[in-house]
Amino acid sequence: MHMADALLSPAVGATMWAGSVAAIGYSSKKLKENIDNKTIPLMGVMGAFVFAAQMINFTIPVTGSSGHIGGGILLTVILGPYAAFLAMASILTVQALFFADGGLLALGCNIWNLGIYPCFLIYPLIYKPIAGDGTSAKRISIAAIVSVLIALQLGAFSVVLETLLSGKSELPFGTFVLLMQPIHLAIGLVEGIATAGIINYVKNARPEILEATSLSQSLDAGVSIKNVLVAFVILAIVTGGALSWFASTHPDGLEWSIEKVTGKGELEEATQGIAPTLKQIQEKTAFLPDYGFKPAANEPSNENEAPAWPGIEAGTSVSGIIGGAIVLIFILMIGFGIRLFKQQ
Repeated sequence: MHMADALLSPAVGATMWAGSVAAIGYSSKKLKENIDNKTIPLMGVMGAFVFAAQMINFTIPVTGSSGHIGGGILLTVILGPYAAFLAMASILTVQALFFADGGLLALGCNIWNLGIYPCFLIYPLIYKPIAGDGTSAKRISIAAIVSVLIALQLGAFSVVLETLLSGKSELPFGTFVLLMQPIHLAIGLVEGIATAGIINYVKNARPEILEATSLSQSLDAGVSIKNVLVAFVILAIVTGGALSWFASTHPDGLEWSIEKVTGKGELEEATQGIAPTLKQIQEKTAFLPDYGFKPAANEPSNENEAPAWPGIEAGTSVSGIIGGAIVLIFILMIGFGIRLFKQQ
């Protein structure tokens, strides 16, 4: 559901940037009240894992489409809403800057669509009431699946609204929404099942993490989360470094919906205004565009060739591992920075 700049007007992009920056500031302020030495590494490791997991698109049968996890509910249940939102914003920023995944103008929209709804609406209003005290694996599973489904529906509907408000006549509201909502319902079901499994793993391995998050408390000093951290580091490396080879080659839900409406996978990019400038910046910062090595200047283009599956490429593995490491470092810097301000 990573939006490209071509889907937005500068006014809508700037508005969503302002909203997302405000939410980042608010989350930083709230996290400062309850941050501890265990929250920071857990934020970093979970961020790295979600970055890697988002590289794996899974095929939606029959449709010719694919999807990947959003990760918002997973992050929120394990980290709490404020830490989760900052982790999600970090993931999306790294993806846009260094991998050209999602536009820079659209970054505010992507942070809002994938972060605001799961962290601040769905978690307190849907997940927590269904999950209850967090001791029942069945209630946790139901809560995770329902929460992910609703969060993705809200995110997909926001994409449609943002393109409508941007005046993108190529994407009529009625047709676009009738494609976006059902396909993201299917994607959400798969993500919900995966999210339920991961949360239940954490519940069994270290239930104190979920308890502390649910109660908005810090973890006790005597609680060790080393095994959980190691497990997610290994998962991040394996997922980004190897499992990413098996990502579906089908277009994701957003690209699929656009193609069904317009006959092509993306809209034409603006040639005037701020969008071309932002694209030039992204071309310079993205050293692994589309999660692969940049082609050499004299290398022939293979855009018209069908991508191989599995896509066993060194560039993909490097992107998964390097990207996860960048996200980890980025989040650690944010976490320790917030903690430093807390001590002053």
